[in-house]
This record gives sequence, C-alpha cells and structure tokens, in this order.
Amino acid sequence: MPPSQTADPHLKLLSRGELIRRREVWRRQGQQVVFTNGCFDLLHRGHVDCLESARRCGDILVVGLNDDDSIRQLKGPGRPLQPLDDRIAMLGALSCVCWLTVFSELSVESLVRQLLPDVLVKGGDYARADVVGADVVEEAGGRVVVSGHVEGTSTSELLKLLHNPS
Repeated sequence: MPPSQTADPHLKLLSRGELIRRREVWRRQGQQVVFTNGCFDLLHRGHVDCLESARRCGDILVVGLNDDDSIRQLKGPGRPLQPLDDRIAMLGALSCVCWLTVFSELSVESLVRQLLPDVLVKGGDYARADVVGADVVEEAGGRVVVSGHVEGTSTSELLKLLHNPS
C-alpha cells in the first residue's frame, strides 16, 4: 500500500529493484499494476488528467520519471526546468500516484520489460504506434491505453508561450 497522502511525497519513491520485488507481491495479490512515464518537467493539467485517468485503469499506479541527465539529452540545453527532487515532490504529492521510480535511460523500454505492467498508459499526445513497450505489454496479456489530450498543455507549448506571449 502506498504511503499516506500526508506523508513525505519522497516516501513514494522506489528503486527499480524494490519496485520489481513489490511487483511480484502485487501480482500474487491479484493487483492490477498501471504504468506511465515521462519527464514531468513542468507539471500541468494535461499531466494531471493523464495521471488521474491512468490511476482509474487499475489498482496501483507507478510513474517512471526521467532523471535530469536523460531529460537534458532528450530535450536539450536548459532542461529540465525543475530538478529531479522537485519533480519527485510534486508527483508524489498527487493522490492518484501510488509509487514513483526514476530511470536514466533515454528509452523506458528496459523498465517496462522488467516491470511488465498490466496496463501501460501514455498521454493523448502519443500515437498508439509510438508507445514504447506496448508490444511487450500486449504480448504478456496486458493492455495499452492512450488517454485523452488537453490542447495547449504540453510543456514545450507552454515554454513557447512564455518566450513569445503575443
């Protein structure tokens, strides 16, 4: 069971090894594990809607969070806007998020293969064909869900608005 919502949000953070160990326990208990991942560099409504939707897909929502170096490699200089510790605190404070884990790889595929969630969720800004790990999850009998997209809520779009408000 995840830590209390009033507890330190960092208590929701699990190492990959601990996450995989707990996954086996959850599987034996018949709990449906839902997984999503992202940078969550500038938390916005689109993120929250996707996370709440993901949580409704099963019993336990695990969020994979890119570390700072992988974000820099994926998004370029000047990113992340918020350091990992701050992103952990914000995501951990959300009641829909049960557990967090951090990954440093540029692709989440290895983590998806290890966790093998029952449900893999990505935001509506993804096409089903672009969901990394979808084939692995489906081959194991799981399902892939692409949630709805809230227009104008991508971090990149918000940054463009901040730099060019007109």
